[in-house]
Amino acid sequence: MKIKIAWIGKTKEPAIQSLTDEYLKRISRYVQVEGLALRDEAALLQMCGRAMPAKANKSASAGKSTLVLMDSRGKQFSSEELARFLGDYFDRNPLPLVFAVGPADGFSEAVRGLAQHTISLGKLILAHELARVVLLEQVYRAFTILKGHPYHSGH
Repeated sequence: MKIKIAWIGKTKEPAIQSLTDEYLKRISRYVQVEGLALRDEAALLQMCGRAMPAKANKSASAGKSTLVLMDSRGKQFSSEELARFLGDYFDRNPLPLVFAVGPADGFSEAVRGLAQHTISLGKLILAHELARVVLLEQVYRAFTILKGHPYHSGH
């Protein structure tokens, strides 16, 4: 089991980097995890084993990992539903799972077309660095739910 949390752009705020490091450390108790700062969408696709096609299509999306984009237009999950998603994924799929947080202006349509999943953190629009921290906390929470850890008490 491996998860990669990727984000496009440099981290500007030291507090964001500190929280990123803390949640990556917490998640590593449950699964192999890696945090990756990438320069652009092309670097994200290269890391996932994909190439930017002239026209995005799902048949061209086979790669060496499963790409999950974080996007306000994606499917919304409760914390328990995200835990089930992760549990089901790792029960049936050996490929690494890549959660990607886009640049400040979001992902291009071409990249959106290559993702196997698109997930939203809610209807609110979050700054992309803050969205990364929220995603990390929710991934950590999902693993505590799966393992029965008291961090998540169901509220």
